[in-house]
Amino acid sequence: MKPITARVTAVALALLILALGVAACGSKSENTKGEAEKLSLDLDYVPNADHAGIYMAEKEGFFKEAGLEVAINTPTDPSAPLKDVAAGKTDLAITYEPQLMLAREQGLDVVAVAALVNRPLTSLMWLKKSGIKSAAGLKGKTVSYAGIPYQEAFLETILRRAKVPASTVKKVNVGFGLIPSLANGSADAMLGGYSNVEGVALREAGKEPVITPVDELGVPTYDELVIVARRATLAEEGPRIRLFMSALQRGTEAAVANPKSASEAILAANSSLEPKLTEAQVAATLPLLSNTPAGVPYGWMNPKEWEEFGAWMRDEELISNLPKASEMLTNAYLVDEIPE
Repeated sequence: MKPITARVTAVALALLILALGVAACGSKSENTKGEAEKLSLDLDYVPNADHAGIYMAEKEGFFKEAGLEVAINTPTDPSAPLKDVAAGKTDLAITYEPQLMLAREQGLDVVAVAALVNRPLTSLMWLKKSGIKSAAGLKGKTVSYAGIPYQEAFLETILRRAKVPASTVKKVNVGFGLIPSLANGSADAMLGGYSNVEGVALREAGKEPVITPVDELGVPTYDELVIVARRATLAEEGPRIRLFMSALQRGTEAAVANPKSASEAILAANSSLEPKLTEAQVAATLPLLSNTPAGVPYGWMNPKEWEEFGAWMRDEELISNLPKASEMLTNAYLVDEIPE
């Protein structure tokens, strides 16, 4: 799906492994007292299907086997994870590629070190009964969105491509009320829900949603969920990041092999979730979590695609300058790293 960059040579990789004591399968790392290395991770939101690999790694003891003691934190404020990383309050955090670009525009010292989901989940949705056949059918309709500025720009891009004057579409900011707005008919379509979360919830409720990810409607592709760190501390945290990624890869593979166990891990972390719906969402999410292109390591991010998306952000006046990929991401801390 994505362009593939050549791997480092076997000799260079061997030297790297010897230097760090980290094998691709995940070696154990201990400090001089023989204690596990502590590492903290802020989620982007409450535990859900997107975090299946993380909680499966915890459940199966993969973090512990890697010599890590991982503290998984759930933010009360969605904007907190990026700020916590930049301030050194947490080692890693999950966020979104567009949000990271906005954060760097604001001067936060954050950089993406891995992709958790390497394609857009944000989608345009309407119900089959609405009679809408394509984005061109939004003319004269009401579209609800979550109030996120870059998602409003998504909609404007979609309308331009569909040759629908923005003035003919009523946009309504409903915050977290996306599903109710579509289900109760107050909106004809919604933008901002995830295909694997809200899309699945609508389908399981028998609403027959039509779901189209934004990159199929004119928005450049991007990595929906990324793991970020503080650039200033990358050198010292590098070995722990590699160990974390190795354990996360094992957790993701275990989740794919046993979706029911993965669902149980998520439900144990968030008792407010509905079991049947969670199982359906996990089933829809696992192929996305394991969607690594051939020839590149787990978590790899495509620098060219980041720059193309950054150019779109600049053209939409969401950011003022076009940053280089090297300023926004690094693949150097993946288990089997490849040249930038």
